[in-house]
Amino acid sequence: MAVPVTAPDRPARRVSARHFVRLKLRVLGNNFRGQGWRIALFVVGVVIGLWAAIGGFFALAAPGLAGEPQYAIMVAAFGGGLLVLGWLLLPLVFFGVDETLDPARFALLPLSRRTLVTGLYAAALVSVPVLATLIAITGLVVTAGALGGWSAALVSAVGVVAGLLLCVAAARAVTSAFATMLRSRRVRDLAAVLLALLAALLGPLQIAVLAAVQGADWDRLAGVARVVGWTPFGAPWTAGIDVAEGRAWAAGPKLLITALAVGALLYWWSRSLESAMVGAASAGPTRDRRGTGTVGGAIAQLFPRAVGWTRRDRFGALVARECRYWWRDARRRANLITIAVVGIFVPVMVNLGGAGFNAGAEEGFSIGGDPSPVLVSFSMLFVGVLASLTLANQFGFDGSAYAANVVAGVPGRLELRARMTAFALYVVPMLGVVAIVVSTVLGHPEWLGAMAGTLLAAYGTGLAINGFISVLGAYSLPETTNPFAMNTGAGVAKSLFTLLSMVASAAAAVPMVIASALLGDLWLWLALPVGLAYGLGAALLGAYLAGDVLDRRQPELLAAITPRR
Repeated sequence: MAVPVTAPDRPARRVSARHFVRLKLRVLGNNFRGQGWRIALFVVGVVIGLWAAIGGFFALAAPGLAGEPQYAIMVAAFGGGLLVLGWLLLPLVFFGVDETLDPARFALLPLSRRTLVTGLYAAALVSVPVLATLIAITGLVVTAGALGGWSAALVSAVGVVAGLLLCVAAARAVTSAFATMLRSRRVRDLAAVLLALLAALLGPLQIAVLAAVQGADWDRLAGVARVVGWTPFGAPWTAGIDVAEGRAWAAGPKLLITALAVGALLYWWSRSLESAMVGAASAGPTRDRRGTGTVGGAIAQLFPRAVGWTRRDRFGALVARECRYWWRDARRRANLITIAVVGIFVPVMVNLGGAGFNAGAEEGFSIGGDPSPVLVSFSMLFVGVLASLTLANQFGFDGSAYAANVVAGVPGRLELRARMTAFALYVVPMLGVVAIVVSTVLGHPEWLGAMAGTLLAAYGTGLAINGFISVLGAYSLPETTNPFAMNTGAGVAKSLFTLLSMVASAAAAVPMVIASALLGDLWLWLALPVGLAYGLGAALLGAYLAGDVLDRRQPELLAAITPRR
């Protein structure tokens, strides 16, 4: 049922999708007002999106321009299928989904489910990723037109628009469904593990695809592509190619398959969206945590067992608070699991699958090559840098709650040291496990000290660099039940800050790799103490210097990380 919106001296009118689009554009304009850095990030995001879109356009248009119908069906089916998978998975694993219009804001408004879903769906289509995707997939229209004339191009144009609607509907439905399920602590833990494993498997999948391409049977792949073309992953993209190849009868059923898939996804989204707007489920029974009845006993219960050794002062309280947050917050916990999984996978693949990787039609898929201490140190440097990346926006997790620290006048140096300590209580044991597992898998236990030293040095320098980035380049995270939500422009900010942090941290820790190349076997004995001192000194120096910057920028930092209504 449509909902009338009334105003003084104005007749009632129906709420439609254009109102949501206008509202999103108005919110975006307000977010950019007086925020030059946000405008700059948005422009950078547009440039990067257009650059990727142009590359995708020529890749999808190449079979048509070259007059290769066999490759056209494979590019359309496999390329389009990967595009749909990307829209499904990338918001969950990396960039999040744009929540400029948070559905929870409409919970108390008398809007029907159909109006809300239609409006939010239309607003979701107004974004830079959608525009970039549309430009890229236009290459399929060029391919269909070059192979089959204007009729094939027309059908392909309808197909790519339907495919784009499918991509956006899939992204919104999946993220909304995950947000609803993640209210349960057990489901959040399981989802974090699965998503971290998925992120870690991207590398092996890429290697496997390259191996398959090198020894591919193109006739068999063309047959597989035609099968994929009858699924929602490939149907919208291959409809125009079918018309170009003389199978015009297949275009209608494929477009119908796409329409049914979009309808099913929107229905799924509407059900999970309504559940997300209602609010969190009841917490259930709670344990009695009254403690000993004394002030000291009540204070002691605020400190987890892992930090029972800390002093009962501001430093200890901050460490205890951060430890609890890292364990209980779904966003933070997912990052910890990603560090553990990727930290083991990357060094093993780099050292076992480097120059010795072989793939071919006869020999198949094989891994070979002898690892070296220098290559191992380089891979450990990457893992240590990756482990510290999560702190690049550490204040963004707090949001407006950071105001309590500002009011309390917590010194910046103390704040950063406490946050680094709490994070290290989780990460340093993980790094130790990574060094042990990798040295065992590689068959060189004598390299354990060199691995651990490089890990600690890279991790310490990463903490120092990210201390500055978290103070100078913080950005807000949306207040929403969807843990995968990102504000408009935050995905670009996250990517740029990640790149900056990795480059700076790696450059600061590269002396460890140089030492492993110059000192040989002697470095196996010196790496651990040198790396420990190097990393600890870098972290303390970074907290000391960045703490002074934090003292001067506390109001600006609070404004940057506070979500705008």
